[in-house]
Amino acid sequence: MRPNLPIAKIAQPQPGELALSGAWTAFGIVGSEPPLPTPLPAAAGALRIDAVGIAGLDSAGAWVLETFLDRLRAAGGSVEIHDLRPEFGRLLDSARQRLEVSAANPTPPAAPVLSPAAAVGQGSVAALEQGRALLAFVGETALALAACLAHPGRIRWRPILFNIRSAGVDALPIVGLLSFLLGIVVAYQGADQLRQYGANIFVADLVGLSMLREFAPLMTAIIIAGRSGSAYAAQIGSMAVSEEIDAMRTLGLVPQEILVLPKLLALVLVLPLLTVFADVLGVLGGMLMAHARLDVGYAEFLERFLKAVSLTALLTGLGKAPVFAMIIVVIGCFQGFRTVGGADSVGRQTTRSVVHSIFLVIVADALFSVAFSALDL
Repeated sequence: MRPNLPIAKIAQPQPGELALSGAWTAFGIVGSEPPLPTPLPAAAGALRIDAVGIAGLDSAGAWVLETFLDRLRAAGGSVEIHDLRPEFGRLLDSARQRLEVSAANPTPPAAPVLSPAAAVGQGSVAALEQGRALLAFVGETALALAACLAHPGRIRWRPILFNIRSAGVDALPIVGLLSFLLGIVVAYQGADQLRQYGANIFVADLVGLSMLREFAPLMTAIIIAGRSGSAYAAQIGSMAVSEEIDAMRTLGLVPQEILVLPKLLALVLVLPLLTVFADVLGVLGGMLMAHARLDVGYAEFLERFLKAVSLTALLTGLGKAPVFAMIIVVIGCFQGFRTVGGADSVGRQTTRSVVHSIFLVIVADALFSVAFSALDL
């Protein structure tokens, strides 16, 4: 409901004096004629503002009034306000402070619209800079690892054991469940094709080789990248925002030695074990589906599985796991160290860590496949 107050007015009873009256509120300013602020010249000397007639003042009116007074001051001379109610004075002071902050921190200009070629070039430069920073981070981590190996007493065993539990033991349920379901899916998809040729027993070859060589290590790494890699980036990013990492450097501590190496050593140890766990659950899921869809007995499945799957297939999958672990830890911690600003930057870097680590894990798996094919493994 619009309040029943007179509209805001400015009068000049005599040179060097202005009289303000009415309601300097959102409603009073909108209803004023002409619209405020009215352009009135300032006197050469002091300009007296008589504010006794102001019947109401809110934040909108204080903002307009203070802007008007700034224009009068800029026109020349000084401005003196008299008979302003104390509560109105406090509101006017608050508006003045906000104007000073706005003047000190002007709104940045909008970013220019780049052409497609310029956008590609800018993205390429940013990618090269990030690659350079990643190589520097890998080098710093390698130096910290070498220093710890040269002086084993510097290795922090309690953080390593904590990360073994958080990244390994706590991840067993989700890794086991997804691997079991993946084994069921592989056997189910191959069941119809194998039944057409009367090759039901070869489901053991399909499930065993696909799980041990590819699916188990790859899916385990992707799960850990989304689960633990994001946690690494968020933890270190929060510490970077709160300047805890800068405090470590000030105290002469090496952040990579405290924050990165325990995670790296723990995940390099537990990811192969999680891969073995995923192998077992994946083969178990495939065996159950083979029995349900192809009438292949458990004993027959295991007998064919042992003949079809060699130790090389198992070691091929396990050999990928430490490399995947290093990728996950390095990318997660690297993105955490690059966090600047506030909480929004933590979320942004956490998302980047997950996307980049999963992408690089898949690229590394493709390179492993090409290398193993060339080596006839």
